[in-house]
Amino acid sequence: MSSEDNPNPVVYGGGGQALQFRSLEELLEVTNLQDELTPQEVYESLRHLSDPEHPNLSLEQLKVVECGHVWVNAEQNTVFVRFTPTVPTCSVATLIGLTIKAKMLRSLPQRYKVDVEITPGTHNQEDQVNKQLADKERVAAALENPALRNLINNGIAGTDRPDLKLLLA
Repeated sequence: MSSEDNPNPVVYGGGGQALQFRSLEELLEVTNLQDELTPQEVYESLRHLSDPEHPNLSLEQLKVVECGHVWVNAEQNTVFVRFTPTVPTCSVATLIGLTIKAKMLRSLPQRYKVDVEITPGTHNQEDQVNKQLADKERVAAALENPALRNLINNGIAGTDRPDLKLLLA
């Protein structure tokens, strides 16, 4: 990426919805309820992903991912994420989508089907990018490509940032 599509992106402060944490006693309580995945939990795992063009900035800081653009359907075991490239001509939109999808596939139980697409009207080639991200074989081939896998891994590396208050001593 020698020439950047957006050399001076707008950087936003983190303003995502905070997760509601449960006490250790609540977590250890035996119940018959299955712990359902929430959009906030999905967002929390995506917010620190690095932008491929600006590796020192997160997708949250650039408002590429937002909590309000994550949906979870527990009954159908589906997760749907929309992302917004910083500019309509973003040349790394597919890479961003693949990074989001790879993070979800690695983080979620296998029962979940993950769909990732560009927010409508925010990219010049949104139909082509969405078609690529929806095609299982293209995604699998991209994730097996060593060069792409390296870029995706760089975007994901170090993004699991647990709240230190929750760690047990």
